Amino acid sequence: MLNIKKLEKDLWESADLLRSNSDLTSNQYCMPVLGLLFLKYAYSRYKSVEKEILKDRPKRNGKVLPVEANDFKAKSALYLPEQAQYDYLVNLPENISSANLKNADGHKMNSLGEVVNNAMNLIEEQSPQLKGVLPKTYTDFDDDVLAELLRIFNNDALDEIGGDVVGRIYEYFLMKFSPQVATDDGVFFTPKSLVKMIVNILEPKSGTLLDPACGSGGMFIQSGDFVNQKGMDANKSMTFYGQEKVEYNAQLCLMNMAVHGLTGVVKSGNEANTFYHDTHLLDNKCDYVMANPPFNVDKVKAETTENAGRLPFGMPSVNKNKEISNANYLWISYFYSYLNDHGRAGFVMASSATDSQGKDKAIREKLIKTGDVDVMISVGNNFFYTKSLPCSLWFFDKNKREENKDKVLFIDARNYYTVVDRTLNEWSEWQLKNLNAIVWLYRGEVDKYKDLLDEYHAVLNSQEPFDEQVENLTKKLKALKDEAKKIVDDTIGRDKKKIQKVYDDKIFTANEVLTIAKEAKWLYEKFGEGEYKDTIGLCKAAVIDELNEKRWSLTPGAYVGVALEEDDGVDFHERMKETNEQLLDLQNESNNLMEQISNYLQEIIS
Repeated sequence: MLNIKKLEKDLWESADLLRSNSDLTSNQYCMPVLGLLFLKYAYSRYKSVEKEILKDRPKRNGKVLPVEANDFKAKSALYLPEQAQYDYLVNLPENISSANLKNADGHKMNSLGEVVNNAMNLIEEQSPQLKGVLPKTYTDFDDDVLAELLRIFNNDALDEIGGDVVGRIYEYFLMKFSPQVATDDGVFFTPKSLVKMIVNILEPKSGTLLDPACGSGGMFIQSGDFVNQKGMDANKSMTFYGQEKVEYNAQLCLMNMAVHGLTGVVKSGNEANTFYHDTHLLDNKCDYVMANPPFNVDKVKAETTENAGRLPFGMPSVNKNKEISNANYLWISYFYSYLNDHGRAGFVMASSATDSQGKDKAIREKLIKTGDVDVMISVGNNFFYTKSLPCSLWFFDKNKREENKDKVLFIDARNYYTVVDRTLNEWSEWQLKNLNAIVWLYRGEVDKYKDLLDEYHAVLNSQEPFDEQVENLTKKLKALKDEAKKIVDDTIGRDKKKIQKVYDDKIFTANEVLTIAKEAKWLYEKFGEGEYKDTIGLCKAAVIDELNEKRWSLTPGAYVGVALEEDDGVDFHERMKETNEQLLDLQNESNNLMEQISNYLQEIIS
């Protein structure tokens, strides 16, 4: 089975090594590298569709008729002229000038960069959605660097499963580039676990989806995956619209959608500045709105904003310069206004917005009184690659079941997450399911909850109670670690590392299974066979009178209370060992930095 995580890591390390050895900045390098991944995806999909077309291809004079652009159009696929095919590019001679190649305009091409630029132009001619979108800065690369990049992505593993793998690699590269280009205008990546939570709770099925701050298109990608996994065709059942002020990000979005086989309409530039324009004329027309807008934006022109409308609860505070000093409630108002009479919205917002005062509070009160605020989730620190502040997820539903019309479900998930490293947290797949399960029970969707319990039993391959499974798996893991230590210590010579690796893999797998069992236990202890109940420190379905008492706050912590701290079950000595190892890593990193600084100073002095 293909190890996608290893493939992601290997490809990134190879490509990033070239970046570090070139004169290009991360921002200059990002778009062209993603463009090459796009080329690889396009060719992989092209070969797959070509195979289908040739199955029953008619013949003329004993020869199979050649495939044409219209054949691909009939299958909603992108046709690639020969000079835009990845196989063609990767097999070009080293000396491009001697090959006497000509571009679409008939001019001779003398470098590999020119050839790749030409490939991008040829593809844009085949796809109106991609017109003016694909990168064409490949002449900034040395031919040998560009050839090596083409070789790196010419990996058979990317063809074994096709577009799904390339899509994951594309997203992985986006994530890795994100912190590196964060100092520029390219803060474009919303962590996948936040996006998946929004999509999972909104459950898009069919209709119009708008992201008015679409960045690199994560909301579209996850929504497409969600719809396709339900056995439907996302391109047929959904219509995707995006607005993105920064053109660079909009290009990434359209490429990202193309890599995942999705089509949509994305506008960029000044006409796509959502503060001043409803570019797609979608006010009151959307089935779904999803977004991660920029937080706490200031200096928004009040008069222009008011004239642009979409403010059902009135204007936020305006300062003496006739500007809105904090645009959070502009965004919140827009998301609500875009919804049709049965629409749902989900978005990321600064935590401060749940309790801000002044006109924000007046807007929030009116919003709550509509009965359409559905779920509020507090998210802890370090979920973003580029900032460490906490945030909140807001959900509106204009078609709530009657029993919930005067309620809001509050979930405080600030202490529920998986640590990726010292600066990054996320929700694992099972934690996403568990949080989603709370919403299902609140909505009365008990069948979905029971299906999740069945899924846990199936994955763990046991019908035993979850607390017993955790206990048994913990004992097995300890026994495995003890066995590993004894056997590795008793082994000498070359086999020591090999045996250590075998046991490391076994221990990793056992840990994974134990983690799943712990998540199952966490859920079952709180909600049993499937009955929603308020849980101190985690969740509460508060009625509107309680919100009034709390001065219309939408801060989950104000309602769920604080749970008694539980023993996490981690051995104290083991935790101290891990902490010591982390401290040593940080000390080594500090020493290396000090050495570099010392060397730079020495160079300056000398």
